[in-house]
Amino acid sequence: MGSASKQSNKAQGNKPNAKQASNDRRARIAELRAAEQRRDRRNKILASSIAGVLVIAAIATGTWIVVDANNDKKAKEAAAAAPIDGVQTFGDLSRNHVKEKVTYPQTPPVGGDHNAVWLDCMGTVYDKPVENERAVHSLEHGAVWVTYNGKATPEDVKALSDKVKATPYSLMSPYPDEKGTITLSAWSTQLVVDSASDPRVNEFFTKYVQGKQTQEPGASCSMGAM
Repeated sequence: MGSASKQSNKAQGNKPNAKQASNDRRARIAELRAAEQRRDRRNKILASSIAGVLVIAAIATGTWIVVDANNDKKAKEAAAAAPIDGVQTFGDLSRNHVKEKVTYPQTPPVGGDHNAVWLDCMGTVYDKPVENERAVHSLEHGAVWVTYNGKATPEDVKALSDKVKATPYSLMSPYPDEKGTITLSAWSTQLVVDSASDPRVNEFFTKYVQGKQTQEPGASCSMGAM
């Protein structure tokens, strides 16, 4: 009896310990879950903050791009509207397509009757003289034609070539008979300069490549022929 009583008391003494252990486990699990929930909340808040910063940055960047593009457009419009010292204009010129050679009053010509086939003028540099009648047709499409004679230095020719190659609706060719060292021609418009470094070269390109003088805006400047 004494032994049985001791065993019974021992068994009864174990029950509170087991219950306490179970309660401890539940409390620990609850604590872990609460910690996990706090981490989730922090992560969500952090993610939202980062997303907000990214959205603000995107809006700011987009706004800057739009503002910069608008400023660039305004600058180009202002440059295109500004007069260029030394530019000559020649009024209304005829635009008939002809097969025969044409005698032009300007050298190089800036407009008038011309061949039905234009010269390729998508930044094309010719190393030999081209036909006036076809170059004039390219001017009608809004191209700028750069010509030069033997007075132009190799550095001038290289700089002008690079400029033309980077500019759709432009072409370049030697023109031994012209009086000026370098001549820039657009439809009914012309400028003579002594050097490729003359700032008016860039001004002329800005103003007259597909400028207001263009007789056929948007017309092709490729697939022409010599």
